[in-house]
Amino acid sequence: MKKYIMIATSALMLGGVASAQKITFEEYDLDNGMHVILHQDNSAPVVVTSVMYHVGSKDENPNKTGFAHFFEHLLFEGTKNIKRGEWMKMVSSNGGVNNANTTEDRTYYYEVFPSNSLELGLWMESERLRHPVIGQIGVDTQKGVIKEEKRSRYDNQPYGYVINVVKENMFVNHPYRWSVIGSMEHLESAKLEDFKMFNQKFYVPNNAVLVVAGDFKNKTTKEWIQKYFGTIKKGVAIERPIYMEEPITQTIKTKYEDPNIQIPMVVASYRTPSMKTRDARVLDYISAYLSDGKSSKLYKKIVDQNKRALQIGAFSYSQEDYGMYIIYGLPMQGFTGDDLLKEIDEEIVKIQTDLISEKDFQKLQNQFENQYVNSNSSVEGIAENLAKYYMLYGDVNLINTEFDIYHSITREEIREVAEKYLNPNQRLLLDYVPSTHAQN
Repeated sequence: MKKYIMIATSALMLGGVASAQKITFEEYDLDNGMHVILHQDNSAPVVVTSVMYHVGSKDENPNKTGFAHFFEHLLFEGTKNIKRGEWMKMVSSNGGVNNANTTEDRTYYYEVFPSNSLELGLWMESERLRHPVIGQIGVDTQKGVIKEEKRSRYDNQPYGYVINVVKENMFVNHPYRWSVIGSMEHLESAKLEDFKMFNQKFYVPNNAVLVVAGDFKNKTTKEWIQKYFGTIKKGVAIERPIYMEEPITQTIKTKYEDPNIQIPMVVASYRTPSMKTRDARVLDYISAYLSDGKSSKLYKKIVDQNKRALQIGAFSYSQEDYGMYIIYGLPMQGFTGDDLLKEIDEEIVKIQTDLISEKDFQKLQNQFENQYVNSNSSVEGIAENLAKYYMLYGDVNLINTEFDIYHSITREEIREVAEKYLNPNQRLLLDYVPSTHAQN
């Protein structure tokens, strides 16, 4: 299950970590609208070239889903000047690694090279943008790849459809209602021209941010960026519809049968605001308080002490427009999902009624302090964070200041936010059960 909440460590932070070294960066725009962010760190001979495009599954036509994730794969097929099948070989033969990933909100491509291959990395990413080959052979090949990914990650994976079922019941109007991998039927029926049009619309410089992070020479790097990216034609401005969801005021109940499981799962999901909001960050605190680690409230009570669950968890599923706060549990034999819900709700009511202890509050701050430092501990992490904060938050300097927001959260806010969002009439209850047709 995809888990966007910070993973806490058991060790408390040593004093002084909050004053970790500031991440320095320079940002500017090319004439074609491409945003550029440079972070120079000459401590190791490594450099990251990365491009984040503001396109994810929420930007798709509801009758043509899965395109953003499809392009994550398709744009490795080759370009006008990189023959089909040569991309990975070119990266590895020059001592590099590369990858890409897609969410509901963005697609991210990156290479990590020895610093003497920086120009190659920039050229390759400019080729992906300027000269992609959108051909029938590549499209057909990647359709097969996506089908296999769906089989392994969803169809044959225990609890593989939990998030998909939650999303399709939590959202009525918003494109968050479908999965990132999309519909195989939509991809199968799509014409080559559909893929070309999607590429022309979203894979344009004015819908992208380029990040170079690591060991490089500033003047030379800027010259290469202008040479390879500066002359790419600007795309048509993208109009993004605003999708509004009515508040959930009555409990939504649904059931899903999974042939890959033997133990039922109970899921309670609450719709929450954009990850850019302060409330979303408070909910991150709440989820950590409830279920990060074996000392968390839910685990300690339901799994350890009362032994009513094999597993319990809670996490914030953060997104650009709306989020979800999801709690799940696997009941022990002799207990039911309702038994777990009763105990979960008791812990939520405690948060809504009383201030959490000073000790627990300090533990939360230590955990998030640790996560903040760890997320910026590598040049790869810094590169992705710089792109993310620009693209999805509109403020690159959050890489230095977001922890200040978390650190300013109060115990009173935790109580207020729990009261605001985590009520029984504001949630989806999902019974995720073994299929009655499951094979032995």
